[in-house]
Amino acid sequence: MVDKKLFENTEIAFKLKSDSQLDRAYFLFKMIANEPLVRIGTAATNFALKAHLPIEGLIRATVFDHFCGGVSEEDCLDVIDKMYEAKVSSVLDYSVEGKEVESHFDDAAQKIIKIIRFCEEREAMPIVVFKPTGFGRFYLFQKKGEGKPFTEEEQKEWDRIVQRYHDVCSLAKQKDVEVLIDGEESWMQDAADELAEEMMKTYNTDVPIVYNTLQTYRHDRLEFLKASHKRAKEQGFKLGYKIVRGAYMEKERERAEEKGYESPICKDKATTDANFNDCLTFILHHIDDISVFIGTHNEISNYIAMELMETLNIDIKDNRVWFGQLYGMSDNISFNLAAKGYNVAKYLPFGPVKDVMPYLIRRAEENTSVAGQTSRELTLIKKERQRRKNA
Repeated sequence: MVDKKLFENTEIAFKLKSDSQLDRAYFLFKMIANEPLVRIGTAATNFALKAHLPIEGLIRATVFDHFCGGVSEEDCLDVIDKMYEAKVSSVLDYSVEGKEVESHFDDAAQKIIKIIRFCEEREAMPIVVFKPTGFGRFYLFQKKGEGKPFTEEEQKEWDRIVQRYHDVCSLAKQKDVEVLIDGEESWMQDAADELAEEMMKTYNTDVPIVYNTLQTYRHDRLEFLKASHKRAKEQGFKLGYKIVRGAYMEKERERAEEKGYESPICKDKATTDANFNDCLTFILHHIDDISVFIGTHNEISNYIAMELMETLNIDIKDNRVWFGQLYGMSDNISFNLAAKGYNVAKYLPFGPVKDVMPYLIRRAEENTSVAGQTSRELTLIKKERQRRKNA
């Protein structure tokens, strides 16, 4: 039987946090809970960084160290090792926002290759991740997805994107490191999905190495999942999917309204939750064909996954099922699942402080917009602080 109070255990959840780190987390989430303060803080931080004011030390000591592992791969090692002692693996996520130039795309691919080689040395890092637009221009993905012909130069550029994918995925297969390809906006995703499936067809012949992402706030994703499963069965390769709710909701709705097409986003949160859980259920019922990385901070979805694994006799250590949360959030889920023996990995962002700020700002803004997320974090932190006082 699945323990429905598993995620209430704050002693396990915050075991790695010192009293001062717990106090810092409480302070940060109190700040994030104040939406006007987040807006003002975001504007002030952007201004200070652009004006080259000396605030990087303050950012590093507060929000950066809470949500990021370090400024480089090596700088993350202490966090990686500590988490792995608690049986939580790390997915190193180079969270620097892309620039649309070829040299940057080459650098990004080389960075992932370096991380794969880094992973080979450490059991704590079985997975890497990259964004499609980290390897090529958004415009090209959009144009290809719309079926518009490339110019000769654009075709050469696209061929270089495909080569970067192959360079990363072939090395990952050789080193037995799994690759998560993140999802992005719907109007570029068709080409990204097609390319991800091409990689799966090539590299997932025995076991899944390449994972595409399903953003289940899109109402068409269950249908898409079933169609890709049918193709994979017919063509003899395995699927890998990271499932998440999604990260571009406001942008998606605004564009659909502006351009006059039906929004691809579910009508409300309840529909999105149901869609996520339906995709999760379909995958776990077809675990021989599809591996899954369950990327969610939603406690109910995690409980559903645990119950399904029990019902379907899927071993909790089965490498085809991973649970994942972001570093600095939902430690009550990650560390309690890991303590029970499930496969768990934290997304561990890293990069130079200034370059990672757009990522951190999004984290703060998302926390203010996700109903209940920040208050849940605060409740758990308060509970643990009280437990420590009474201990």
